[in-house]
Amino acid sequence: MLSLKQQPPFPSLFFSQKPQIPRYIHIQTPISTTHALPSLNHSYIPTPLFPRNYRNTITLQPAASSSSSASPDSDSDKSKTPDKTIKLALVFVFWYAQNVIFNIYNKKVLNVFPYPWLLASFQLLAGSLWMLSLWSLRLQPMPRLSGRFIAALLGPALFHTIGHISACVSFSRVAVSFTHVIKSAEPVFSVVLSAVILRKFYPVQVWLSIVPIVAGCSLAVLTEPTFDTAGLSGALISNLGFVLRNIYSKQSLSDFSEIDGLNLYGCISILSLLYLFPVAIFVEGSKWAAGFRHALTIAPSPNIFYLWVLISGLFYHLYNQSSYQALDDISPLTFSVGNTMKRVVVIVASIIVFRNPVSPLNALGSAIAILGTFLYSQATASPKKDVDAKA
Repeated sequence: MLSLKQQPPFPSLFFSQKPQIPRYIHIQTPISTTHALPSLNHSYIPTPLFPRNYRNTITLQPAASSSSSASPDSDSDKSKTPDKTIKLALVFVFWYAQNVIFNIYNKKVLNVFPYPWLLASFQLLAGSLWMLSLWSLRLQPMPRLSGRFIAALLGPALFHTIGHISACVSFSRVAVSFTHVIKSAEPVFSVVLSAVILRKFYPVQVWLSIVPIVAGCSLAVLTEPTFDTAGLSGALISNLGFVLRNIYSKQSLSDFSEIDGLNLYGCISILSLLYLFPVAIFVEGSKWAAGFRHALTIAPSPNIFYLWVLISGLFYHLYNQSSYQALDDISPLTFSVGNTMKRVVVIVASIIVFRNPVSPLNALGSAIAILGTFLYSQATASPKKDVDAKA
């Protein structure tokens, strides 16, 4: 009996007669996957049945009887299912907790040091140093960089920079909850820009799902006690930047499937820092010294202020890292639903911590916008289900 531990298996019809081949054979074949930025769909490339070089990867392996090999595999599959569930639950817990911690301490810093360009630059610096440490200590495989890959990364990194700094500007001007309500309108930008740039037109149910998002955000804007034009503009521009990042990542990074999501985000962080910091010096660099001295006088203590800045930078990278790990383990639909619920958790946590006033109409508008985001995730998944069913 042949022992085959990995794909590709030989069909049983090959052995209707006694085969004249070695008794022990094991074929090793790699399974490749592609990774994309969050909110982009993963596409998995199936392993070919007979790779071209399979004759060069044959290793001897003692054969096992069918009775003895069946039960260990089934037992291992059963044991892996609870482990995977526990791992996925932990990833979601860390993802949500890190996001809440980032948003709270990011706002704490901006309340005493209202200079978002410097803070956003520091957060990218913290993420860059984190990834360089992982690569140096070999805790994360370092990607093989090429000029072609860096050139393909320039566009997505630029739009990531725009999305990050715009969100940070919004956080500095309005309540965290209001920024996240407006950022829940990102699907609206995705549907419209996909039609304009990619000529990709979504079905009617997708367009209908963005109606409550627009209605809810509009109601939230009209009833927001901390409303500020710059804060609203920052959140909207952040949506635009991140959607353009996702669109151009699909176009320019599709040929680099060997770069996993964590390394891809690390490279984007480094390039974004190079984009952002020179502009930050030009925009508000002359105010940093005076603002820093003022922040030390109104913060609980200098050490606490330094700790707030450090936490905001570290957890900005960690929550993005956790989102990549979540996207690696779950479907894009589940990720989208999880991302919607994450915004709910962040909004509720920020209201509790900062005690922001929320009127009934403002809460209703926020709830409608979040519901619309959930409906959008369901509507965008239905065409895929129909295709799978037809296939």
